Amino acid sequence: MLYPSVDSLKAKVDSKYTLVTIASKRAREIQEEKNLLLATYKARKDVGRALEEVVAGVLTKKDQDQSIIYEDEI
Repeated sequence: MLYPSVDSLKAKVDSKYTLVTIASKRAREIQEEKNLLLATYKARKDVGRALEEVVAGVLTKKDQDQSIIYEDEI
C-alpha cells in the first residue's frame, strides 16, 4: 500500500497536475538544499517526502501573483 494515499493527497490539492508540480519542485528543493519541514518521514526518497509534506499540510499551493503578465497572455 502506498503512503500517502492518493485520496488523502486529492483532499489537500485540487488538481493532480498541481500536485505533481508542487511535489516535483519541493523534491528538487529537498535534494539541493536538504531543508526538511517535518521531524520524521516514512519515505526515503525526496518525492515521497514532498508528498508527505502535502498530506501534513505543511506544503500548500501558493496563489499566483495577478500583477504578473506572462508572454503567452499578451
